[in-house]
Amino acid sequence: MFSLDGYNYKTDVEFNGKLLNEGGDVLKKILKIMLSILGVILLGIGILVVVFLLEMKPDKDKEEEVRIQAEQYLEDNFNDNFEIYDTFYDNMGNFAFEYAASVREKKTNIEFLAYYDDETKQMVDTYIADKWKKDLKSEICPFIEASFGETTDFVVYFTNDNIGRELDIDPLKPKSYKEFDVEPIIRITVPRKKSDDDEKILNELIASLKSEDKLKHGSIAMSYNDEKGVILDDEWHKDF
Repeated sequence: MFSLDGYNYKTDVEFNGKLLNEGGDVLKKILKIMLSILGVILLGIGILVVVFLLEMKPDKDKEEEVRIQAEQYLEDNFNDNFEIYDTFYDNMGNFAFEYAASVREKKTNIEFLAYYDDETKQMVDTYIADKWKKDLKSEICPFIEASFGETTDFVVYFTNDNIGRELDIDPLKPKSYKEFDVEPIIRITVPRKKSDDDEKILNELIASLKSEDKLKHGSIAMSYNDEKGVILDDEWHKDF
């Protein structure tokens, strides 16, 4: 091989080729490592997805167990006007139980839950709480729709779903919430921006409830949505 001023062309080509080969081998190793890491990540994601889907799916044996428990509970505490129509699985952890029986009162169509309470080690139900929710909502619905419009969404709930047991109320002789010093929460969502008249309107509602002995205490929360359903930052509440 020829050389110019001591420069050996063959040697230089061989050296550069060796560097390229070594560099290619390093890149291949890096690529293999990256693909391996990506594979592990994808496998982990796949496992998490499978586990999540399995957890979202109710256990048939546990559903059957809570149904049997609820049937006995209804037989002991209710009458033939109540029926189990389904089971409920709390796959998101929003409740104090995992499985419950969905029960309906045939005459009024009031739906409630019956489940095993791990704290008290006995079956409990939400009948009185759900009945009172429906009764109070029916009481204030005309006022709210007249004041804020029929598209206004509102919910009523009691913080204690087992309030019937706490107050020792016979489910076959359910008393009215008006007979007790309870404090329900009324949450109203209006599809518009906040108005200066909103507080005045709610004060009128509160005055009406208290003057007619419909409700002595409670809390009202107001929130607002725009035309796209996005929640606005004007939420406020009032206790009474």
